Amino acid sequence: MGTPHMPAIPNTEVFGDLGVRTFFVISGFLITTLLRAEYEKTGRISLRDFYIRRVYRIFPAFYVYLAVILVLAAIGWITVPAQDAVFAATYTMNFHAQRAWWLGHLWSLAVEEQFYLLWPLVMAVLRPQRALWFAVGGIAAAPVLRVLAWIVWPDIRPLTDQAFPFVFDALATGCVLALARERLESSPLYVTWLDSSTFWLLPMACIVALAVPRAGFNLAFGVTLGNIGIAMAIHRCVRHPTKWVGRVLEARPFVYVGALSYSLYLWQQPFVNRHGDSIVNSFPLHLACAFGVAMLSYYFVEQPVLALRARRAAARRASGPVSGR
Repeated sequence: MGTPHMPAIPNTEVFGDLGVRTFFVISGFLITTLLRAEYEKTGRISLRDFYIRRVYRIFPAFYVYLAVILVLAAIGWITVPAQDAVFAATYTMNFHAQRAWWLGHLWSLAVEEQFYLLWPLVMAVLRPQRALWFAVGGIAAAPVLRVLAWIVWPDIRPLTDQAFPFVFDALATGCVLALARERLESSPLYVTWLDSSTFWLLPMACIVALAVPRAGFNLAFGVTLGNIGIAMAIHRCVRHPTKWVGRVLEARPFVYVGALSYSLYLWQQPFVNRHGDSIVNSFPLHLACAFGVAMLSYYFVEQPVLALRARRAAARRASGPVSGR
């Protein structure tokens, strides 16, 4: 059920799942690409530098959002259970199924933070080649874990699409693409198909598998097929950035929304509230409010913090050689 006055869109949950899943696959691909480039340049991965960059990027905007929500709860405007605040503040919301609306969307940020914590360590310890097989193992293990949890542990069924052990395969699919891209492109057959005019039929068929309503198929096969289909699409776009998809994504409105995406992700929740009946929860005002507050977060929180990070990084470089990127 959507927000007041929002046009009815069938199967919105499928599109929502596709959006989050696409974000996870892209994240795995981009982070692994950066880590691999650092390893090839320096022969190592600086965990310290990686974690510092992530702290600057994620923490300030997030904790400002959390602080505002907790203030609104303290003055009685909204209700936020104390345990929700604890799970949110510790980036473990993806292990907490019963949660209020205001912080509920933070489960996907928790997945990302857990990935940021673990995957660079795996890359640093195993090195890229063995990390590739670790990621392949994650892709193979996740469907088994999802099905076992669904059958053996019914109480956690709501978390089979959120808890890290059950969703890491989306991120791992992007990791595999980043680590195996050159190997894939060395195959003439694969490249011929990747460059063909009929390419999109296969990834679209894989993605459509996400819409199969049967839980057993979805958990065992549909999710994996969807992840692979998304990875195929990403590979095509990366290989052919000037094709129509790349040109659309490079259009200025899309680039600007991409820049706002993190703050927009945080702040859309209070406004795009399907349980709210306030005017600010009504279409299309809720979209305008979400964009407006996201812009405030971007320009007054994100950008100043990132500028501070850049100044400190420049100062460190000026004071002497440093490792990492």
